[in-house]
Amino acid sequence: MSDREAAALIAVQSALAKKPVVRAARMLSFFGEHSAGWVLLGVAGWLVDRRRRPEWTVAATSVVAAHATSIVVKRVVRRRRPHHAGVLVLAGTPSKLSFPSSHATSTTTAAVAYGALTNQPLVPILVPPMVISRLVLGVHYPTDVLAGAVLGAVVARGVRRIVWGRR
Repeated sequence: MSDREAAALIAVQSALAKKPVVRAARMLSFFGEHSAGWVLLGVAGWLVDRRRRPEWTVAATSVVAAHATSIVVKRVVRRRRPHHAGVLVLAGTPSKLSFPSSHATSTTTAAVAYGALTNQPLVPILVPPMVISRLVLGVHYPTDVLAGAVLGAVVARGVRRIVWGRR
Protein backbone atom coordinates (compact mmCIF):
# COMPACT_ATOMS: atom_id res chain seq x y z
CA MET A 1 0.00 0.00 0.00
CA SER A 2 1.38 3.38 -0.89
CA ASP A 3 1.71 5.93 1.89
CA ARG A 4 -0.84 8.16 0.14
CA GLU A 5 -3.43 5.41 -0.07
CA ALA A 6 -2.87 4.44 3.54
CA ALA A 7 -3.23 8.07 4.59
CA ALA A 8 -6.42 8.47 2.53
CA LEU A 9 -7.91 5.27 3.95
CA ILE A 10 -7.02 6.25 7.51
CA ALA A 11 -8.49 9.73 6.96
CA VAL A 12 -11.78 8.27 5.69
CA GLN A 13 -11.97 5.90 8.63
CA SER A 14 -11.09 8.64 11.13
CA ALA A 15 -13.81 10.91 9.76
CA LEU A 16 -16.56 8.37 9.13
CA ALA A 17 -16.04 5.09 11.00
CA LYS A 18 -18.61 5.80 13.73
CA LYS A 19 -21.06 3.11 14.89
CA PRO A 20 -24.07 4.12 12.73
CA VAL A 21 -21.90 4.56 9.64
CA VAL A 22 -20.13 1.24 10.18
CA ARG A 23 -23.51 -0.45 10.69
CA ALA A 24 -24.79 1.03 7.41
CA ALA A 25 -21.55 0.10 5.65
CA ARG A 26 -21.89 -3.50 6.82
CA MET A 27 -25.48 -3.61 5.53
CA LEU A 28 -24.33 -2.31 2.15
CA SER A 29 -21.56 -4.89 2.18
CA PHE A 30 -24.06 -7.68 2.85
CA PHE A 31 -26.42 -6.38 0.14
CA GLY A 32 -23.63 -6.18 -2.43
CA GLU A 33 -21.91 -9.46 -1.58
CA HIS A 34 -21.41 -11.44 -4.80
CA SER A 35 -23.73 -8.81 -6.42
CA ALA A 36 -26.71 -10.69 -4.96
CA GLY A 37 -28.74 -7.65 -3.88
CA TRP A 38 -28.34 -5.99 -7.27
CA VAL A 39 -29.30 -9.18 -9.10
CA LEU A 40 -32.38 -9.52 -6.90
CA LEU A 41 -33.38 -5.96 -7.79
CA GLY A 42 -33.04 -6.89 -11.45
CA VAL A 43 -35.25 -9.92 -10.89
CA ALA A 44 -37.80 -7.69 -9.15
CA GLY A 45 -37.76 -5.34 -12.15
CA TRP A 46 -38.26 -8.32 -14.45
CA LEU A 47 -41.24 -9.51 -12.38
CA VAL A 48 -42.91 -6.09 -12.15
CA ASP A 49 -42.15 -4.64 -15.60
CA ARG A 50 -43.45 -7.34 -17.95
CA ARG A 51 -43.23 -5.09 -20.99
CA ARG A 52 -39.47 -4.68 -20.64
CA ARG A 53 -38.46 -8.12 -19.44
CA PRO A 54 -35.77 -8.52 -22.09
CA GLU A 55 -34.16 -5.25 -20.98
CA TRP A 56 -34.29 -6.29 -17.32
CA THR A 57 -32.75 -9.63 -18.22
CA VAL A 58 -29.86 -7.91 -19.99
CA ALA A 59 -29.40 -5.39 -17.15
CA ALA A 60 -29.34 -8.06 -14.44
CA THR A 61 -27.07 -10.24 -16.55
CA SER A 62 -24.68 -7.31 -16.93
CA VAL A 63 -24.44 -7.12 -13.12
CA VAL A 64 -23.46 -10.80 -13.01
CA ALA A 65 -20.98 -10.26 -15.85
CA ALA A 66 -19.45 -7.30 -14.02
CA HIS A 67 -19.01 -9.29 -10.83
CA ALA A 68 -17.42 -12.17 -12.74
CA THR A 69 -15.12 -9.77 -14.57
CA SER A 70 -13.99 -8.20 -11.30
CA ILE A 71 -13.16 -11.64 -9.90
CA VAL A 72 -11.07 -12.47 -12.96
CA VAL A 73 -9.20 -9.16 -12.67
CA LYS A 74 -8.65 -9.78 -8.93
CA ARG A 75 -7.08 -13.15 -9.67
CA VAL A 76 -4.81 -11.70 -12.32
CA VAL A 77 -3.69 -8.64 -10.32
CA ARG A 78 -3.56 -10.41 -6.93
CA ARG A 79 -3.33 -7.22 -4.87
CA ARG A 80 -3.74 -7.95 -1.17
CA ARG A 81 -6.32 -6.15 0.96
CA PRO A 82 -5.22 -3.26 3.17
CA HIS A 83 -2.67 -4.19 5.81
CA HIS A 84 -1.48 -1.15 7.69
CA ALA A 85 -1.30 -0.57 11.43
CA GLY A 86 -3.56 2.48 11.18
CA VAL A 87 -6.28 0.78 9.13
CA LEU A 88 -9.12 -0.93 10.99
CA VAL A 89 -10.62 -3.90 9.15
CA LEU A 90 -14.27 -3.80 10.19
CA ALA A 91 -15.78 -6.56 8.02
CA GLY A 92 -14.96 -10.01 6.80
CA THR A 93 -14.32 -10.68 3.12
CA PRO A 94 -14.63 -13.80 0.98
CA SER A 95 -11.07 -13.43 -0.31
CA LYS A 96 -7.83 -11.69 0.53
CA LEU A 97 -7.72 -10.01 -2.89
CA SER A 98 -8.51 -6.33 -3.20
CA PHE A 99 -8.21 -4.94 -6.76
CA PRO A 100 -10.73 -4.06 -8.06
CA SER A 101 -13.55 -3.79 -5.56
CA SER A 102 -16.26 -6.20 -6.72
CA HIS A 103 -18.81 -4.26 -4.67
CA ALA A 104 -17.95 -1.05 -6.51
CA THR A 105 -17.98 -2.89 -9.84
CA SER A 106 -21.39 -4.52 -9.47
CA THR A 107 -22.94 -1.45 -7.84
CA THR A 108 -21.82 0.80 -10.68
CA THR A 109 -23.04 -1.68 -13.28
CA ALA A 110 -26.42 -1.90 -11.54
CA ALA A 111 -26.64 1.89 -11.27
CA VAL A 112 -25.83 2.40 -14.95
CA ALA A 113 -27.99 -0.45 -16.25
CA TYR A 114 -31.00 0.02 -13.98
CA GLY A 115 -30.72 3.79 -14.27
CA ALA A 116 -31.01 3.50 -18.06
CA LEU A 117 -34.11 1.31 -17.65
CA THR A 118 -35.83 3.49 -15.08
CA ASN A 119 -34.66 6.79 -16.55
CA GLN A 120 -33.27 7.74 -13.14
CA PRO A 121 -29.80 9.13 -12.29
CA LEU A 122 -28.83 6.17 -10.11
CA VAL A 123 -25.04 6.45 -10.39
CA PRO A 124 -24.66 9.49 -8.08
CA ILE A 125 -27.22 8.02 -5.67
CA LEU A 126 -25.92 4.43 -5.40
CA VAL A 127 -22.21 4.43 -6.18
CA PRO A 128 -20.77 6.91 -3.64
CA PRO A 129 -22.30 5.21 -0.57
CA MET A 130 -21.04 1.80 -1.68
CA VAL A 131 -17.51 2.91 -2.52
CA ILE A 132 -17.23 4.93 0.69
CA SER A 133 -18.55 1.96 2.68
CA ARG A 134 -15.68 -0.20 1.40
CA LEU A 135 -13.20 2.39 2.66
CA VAL A 136 -14.99 2.83 5.98
CA LEU A 137 -14.80 -0.93 6.51
CA GLY A 138 -11.08 -0.88 5.69
CA VAL A 139 -11.35 -3.66 3.11
CA HIS A 140 -10.23 -1.70 0.03
CA TYR A 141 -7.78 0.93 -1.02
CA PRO A 142 -9.13 4.06 -2.72
CA THR A 143 -7.78 2.91 -6.10
CA ASP A 144 -9.61 -0.43 -5.68
CA VAL A 145 -13.00 1.27 -5.46
CA LEU A 146 -12.17 3.75 -8.20
CA ALA A 147 -11.07 0.97 -10.54
CA GLY A 148 -14.16 -1.07 -9.62
CA ALA A 149 -16.46 1.84 -10.45
CA VAL A 150 -14.76 2.39 -13.81
CA LEU A 151 -14.87 -1.33 -14.60
CA GLY A 152 -18.56 -1.46 -13.66
CA ALA A 153 -19.42 1.43 -15.98
CA VAL A 154 -17.46 -0.14 -18.83
CA VAL A 155 -19.15 -3.52 -18.38
CA ALA A 156 -22.64 -2.00 -18.16
CA ARG A 157 -22.17 0.03 -21.32
CA GLY A 158 -20.34 -2.79 -23.09
CA VAL A 159 -23.04 -5.39 -22.42
CA ARG A 160 -25.73 -2.94 -23.46
CA ARG A 161 -23.89 -2.12 -26.69
CA ILE A 162 -23.22 -5.79 -27.49
CA VAL A 163 -26.85 -6.78 -26.97
CA TRP A 164 -28.74 -3.70 -28.16
CA GLY A 165 -26.25 -1.86 -30.38
CA ARG A 166 -26.25 1.92 -29.98
CA ARG A 167 -29.78 1.86 -28.53
